[in-house]
Amino acid sequence: MTRSALLCSMPAVGHVGPLLVVARELHRRGWRVRMLTGANYRRMVQDAGIPFLPLPPEADTLDGVGAGDDQRDRGLATINRGVERAFVDPAAPAAAALDEILRHEPADVVLHDMTFLGVQTLFARHPSDRPLTVLCGIGPAGFSSRDTAPYGLGITPLAHPLLNRLRNRILGVTAKAVLRPVHRSLDEFLIGVGAPPLAGAFFMDALSRSDLLAQFTVAEFEYRRSDAPAHLRFYGPMATAATHPTPAPAWFDDLDPALPLVHVTQGTVANTDYSEVIEPTLTALADLPVQVAVTTGGRPVDTLPVLPANAFAAAYLPYDDLLARTSVLVTNGGYGGLHHAMRHGVPIVIAGDSEDKVETSARVQHARVGVNLRTGRPTADAVRSAVQRVLADPSFAANARRIGEAIAVAPGASGLVDDIEAMLAAQE
Repeated sequence: MTRSALLCSMPAVGHVGPLLVVARELHRRGWRVRMLTGANYRRMVQDAGIPFLPLPPEADTLDGVGAGDDQRDRGLATINRGVERAFVDPAAPAAAALDEILRHEPADVVLHDMTFLGVQTLFARHPSDRPLTVLCGIGPAGFSSRDTAPYGLGITPLAHPLLNRLRNRILGVTAKAVLRPVHRSLDEFLIGVGAPPLAGAFFMDALSRSDLLAQFTVAEFEYRRSDAPAHLRFYGPMATAATHPTPAPAWFDDLDPALPLVHVTQGTVANTDYSEVIEPTLTALADLPVQVAVTTGGRPVDTLPVLPANAFAAAYLPYDDLLARTSVLVTNGGYGGLHHAMRHGVPIVIAGDSEDKVETSARVQHARVGVNLRTGRPTADAVRSAVQRVLADPSFAANARRIGEAIAVAPGASGLVDDIEAMLAAQE
């Protein structure tokens, strides 16, 4: 009998892309696979050979949240109104769509990204009356632990275990008070679909209800939790070769191999305001004995500020070739991009404070793979100092290589599907 999987993703490229890697592996093994996501990703899904199911317009909103710098939420606002607008508001229509899809064609397993709250409608059912559910951790793990500060604060664990747990307990009480709005709105949604309410739990703990917590990183890049859920497993980043490789620009082969190469990018989402990271980096490094490779994440290169003599730019670059010769990555901290860099042993200077970037930045700091600038708008002086520090201290690159080695042997999509098939077999 052919197994059936439904993958549910919020409409953002950093969410859809990793789930498509899993979808391809399921499809390769003969599964019936469908993906539910936003209309902008129809072509991306279909090009992967996966049938596309559209979210209703009321749930197809994530790409529009924060479009324009004046709308982007930062700090605690990212968790309160930011999470409400991005993930809680579309949850009810997403849940209704999921229920309707499964009513017409049931699935053996539903895989969902960590922000697809519509899946909570399944937890209104008895476990024997719903599909297996798999959370796909496309960002830093957010469930509560006595060993970690509440998600969203960007606070790393303390070295002393007892002090760390005491501090985290205090922060947990404070966070629930400060983040009361998002807890209230999420509880209203959960009650509305018949799912168990939070009952005093931290809002991110609703995510741990899935049968398998599949984190798309390696344990070496995540905080250690002595009380981690038993169903948490690490599979490494979901990466695959590009279908259409990016050609290298003419200047790429003319780079001087004797000079350190610094790559700076703001990714493909938060890339509309170059004054955040790219511009201060260009200014910071203009008179240093380095070369700078800039990518715009798809925007026209002529939208960049005037480049200094040691800087070169392209909309996209052949990333594996680029990172193989990169000495430092300067970034605002997209989860996928960080893992791509560490896969190549590249140390990082990170400047991010929007979306989930405060948490990715904290993990770069904790894993000692780079320098956390603790802001999304660093000064040129701060960038210059951080890049010089990373270039002068080989431990950052050594730690990045260590994590890269763990990524290289991670089970990946194949291991995840192995585990899903084993869990389904155990239910028979």
